[in-house]
Amino acid sequence: MYQRASFRLNRLDWGLLIIIIGFVTWLLTKDSGTLAYHWQWSKAIQLLFTPKADGSLPYFFDGLFSTLRLTFWGMLFAICFGVLLGLGRRSNFTVIRALSNSYIQLIRNIPPLVFIFIFYFFIANQLVPLLGLENLLREHSGDINLLQQFLFGSANLWENLTAGVLCIGMISAAYIGEVVRSGLDAIPKGQHEAAKTLGLSTWHRYRYIIAPQVFKVIIPPLAGQCISLVKDSSIISLISIQELTFVGTEIANSSGMIFEIWIFVALSYFVLCFILSQLFNYWERQ
Repeated sequence: MYQRASFRLNRLDWGLLIIIIGFVTWLLTKDSGTLAYHWQWSKAIQLLFTPKADGSLPYFFDGLFSTLRLTFWGMLFAICFGVLLGLGRRSNFTVIRALSNSYIQLIRNIPPLVFIFIFYFFIANQLVPLLGLENLLREHSGDINLLQQFLFGSANLWENLTAGVLCIGMISAAYIGEVVRSGLDAIPKGQHEAAKTLGLSTWHRYRYIIAPQVFKVIIPPLAGQCISLVKDSSIISLISIQELTFVGTEIANSSGMIFEIWIFVALSYFVLCFILSQLFNYWERQ
């Protein structure tokens, strides 16, 4: 039976907490000397909550919702593709196994930023016309409903959203594929043999016996990879996708309130990652 974790602090915890509080207090109250920085928290908060000229959401929250869309769709794509890669690594067909392993090794051994630039500038620009998606992603002129606006954002930014989702999804899928493969390897062969003895098909064997056990095993590393995906979405700003980091850069540069804006950006990422970690902790306890 699961027992609730204790949150009692020891002496080392208290010491570190005091040091952190002291440093933050010193940082917030220091307005002279080496920093020579004048804090403007009230103006920063007012700026972040100021609606745009057309009365729509503030620019900062536009970026926040864009990050949420990138994270949701990118995570969904990464998990689906990663599961296929993990299964491919365990396939009985040499070609499928070799292709899955080659993709994983390629993505894991080049910097994410290099992959994003290559994919965006050399592949995405050619992929959209090749798939016949220009009218949908680049030249969409029809009205969109509230659900489409909520799930995908403005129609004129759908191509950017698609490119960002594919970029972070393809990168994370390579790591998730290895997580799934390690989870499958952790299941004893006796489980497969017992399922075969019962006369279960391959689908039912994985659906009712193997998959639930694998899910329990891979929850911690999968949680870490999904949280990394949220943080890695910040590098998508380098290809001019208006997510949280891009918007934070624009607001900080235009207002001059560098520390305040970036602290709010950091807190936003922390809240998103913390909520996600608690969600995975809940699933792990079930």
